[in-house]
Order: sequence, then C-alpha cells, then structure tokens
Amino acid sequence: MHKEIPHIVFNSQKPNNSGIEILSIESLAIRKDDAVDHHPEKAHQVAFNMIVLYTAGESKQLVDFVWHTVKKNTIIHLSKGQINAFQFTKNLKGYILLFTEDYLKKQINALPKNELIRLFNAHLFSPIIQVPKDSNVVRYFELLFEEYNSQKEDYNQESTYKSLHSIIFYKLERLKQYQTFHLKQSKQLNIFLDFKSLLEKHFTKSRNADFYAEKLNITYKHLNTICKSIISITAKQFIDEFIVLEAKRQLVNSEIKSTELAYALGFEEPTNFVKYFRKNTGFTPNQFKKELN
Repeated sequence: MHKEIPHIVFNSQKPNNSGIEILSIESLAIRKDDAVDHHPEKAHQVAFNMIVLYTAGESKQLVDFVWHTVKKNTIIHLSKGQINAFQFTKNLKGYILLFTEDYLKKQINALPKNELIRLFNAHLFSPIIQVPKDSNVVRYFELLFEEYNSQKEDYNQESTYKSLHSIIFYKLERLKQYQTFHLKQSKQLNIFLDFKSLLEKHFTKSRNADFYAEKLNITYKHLNTICKSIISITAKQFIDEFIVLEAKRQLVNSEIKSTELAYALGFEEPTNFVKYFRKNTGFTPNQFKKELN
C-alpha cells in the first residue's frame, strides 16, 4: 500500500473546539519545521476549508498546483480536498482561518448562498480576492483572532466566533460578487452543479459526457451548452480537467506508481492513462512528479 499524499486534518489546540480556528501566518512560519506529518511549504492536501488573509509582505501561495502571487490585502480561499503550500518570506503577515466541513454545514443557514458557490467551487472561480483599501474586512479577521486567542473564557464565546465568521463571509460575498457578476442563480447553474456532483461520484466509472447527460435527463448538446455558458469549455473538457487534477493530487505523493494510479482512476490499461495524462498536460506522470519535486 502506497504512502498517502500529506493529508492535513483539522486539529485545534483549543479544548472543546466546535470546528473553527484562526492563527497568524507569522506563528505558522516560526514553527514550520516542527510539524511531524508535513511541511507547510511543501504541497499537502487539506481536509478542511481555509481562508488566508495577507496583511503585509509579498509572496506566493500554491493552490492546486498553481502558484498565486499574494500581497497586502490579498485573500486566498481553499475548500476541503485542495492542494496547498505556503511560501514564507520575510515580513509576511496575516491570518489563516480554518473551519471544518461540519462547522460550515451548521453555518449554512446563516450564510449567503451565492458566497458558498463562489468560495467553494474551485472549478468555477479564482481562489483570489484582492481587498480594496476602503474595506473593513481586515478588522473582522483581527477581532476573530483576538477573541479566539483571548485567555478569558466567555460562556458565549462560540456564539461570538459564529457571528464573526458569518460577518466575514458576508464581507467576502460583497467583494467577490464584483469579480463574478455574471454568475446568477439559474436553472443552468443548478444543472452544472449537479453535473459536477455526479462527476465527483462517478469519475472512476466514466469519462464520457453522454454518461452524465443521461443521468441528468438532458441531451449531450444541452450539457455542452450549459458548460460553455458557465465555464466557457465543453463538458468533455471539464471532465478531462477534473480527472487530470485528481491525478495530479495523487501524484504529489512521489511513491505512488502510474500503474496503481491508473487503476484507481478507472483506466483499464496503465498505458491509456499515461497517454491521457500526457495529452492533457504535456508530461507523463513520472515527468510531472520529477518537475514537482
């Protein structure tokens, strides 16, 4: 059995935590070499949702194999299952807000639906928000950090966390909507999200767009029209991008063999997987691992 990709679970140091934590970027940078199971500057998969706010300095952050430039007032958001890595540079400051899937589910009724779509559908949007100078969202991160790290125990502390978490989401919704004004709640969007959910469930079974169109009770042509409208690519291209990303996430682990990965992804022959991967990336799986390392 191969060694798993570094998979970082939520592990708060605060007793009786309900599933939320906030820490400073500086504190993580200081203890980066102390982690037993991973190094935060090396690619790892997160098992929680994460919002990172940079308040000073300049650097880069890896999100699903793409390095994004970050600076003062940059926000990066990742959803559960994505690949992350930090690059700690001198004078880099900010906050890292972590929360579990269960915590998010409990908060859903208090959160704007559009924001959940914008933040936690990685295939739809860029993970970056650049905060304008006149926004006060930074102050709410500061307040949550102060509350969370307060030595004074308060009987309604959890309620305070939830309230500040909700406010931050509303603030991010206001900022993100200007980047995604074209996205509106619609029948097309709902069908696309259903398609994405089916793909997440059945991608090892089928890479054929007809398969998913049939399950959605629509034609292949209709599914293609929806994909082109929402994400500007065909259904087949979306399927290929999804599967290649899944393959890359597994290949972060340098010990997994292409043969093993091919079968895990539903390919009948390892050679077919190698050809498929090379066609979509320009690399063989082994070449990609070497480039990554």
